[in-house]
Amino acid sequence: MAKLAITLTKSPIACIPKQRATVKALGLYKMHKTVVMPDNAAVRGMIKKVEHLVTVKEIEE
Repeated sequence: MAKLAITLTKSPIACIPKQRATVKALGLYKMHKTVVMPDNAAVRGMIKKVEHLVTVKEIEE
């Protein structure tokens, strides 16, 4: 199963509270930190909501 490496590249400080909560739900608490999440519809939906704050890279296993 493929995985996604998600990195927080912009600060969510000036964003609306829903977007800040989405970044937190992805497990991103600090700038330039990366988390690995499974590639599924739920994670893709969260990424779509905050795509201006994160960069995504696909990882093959």
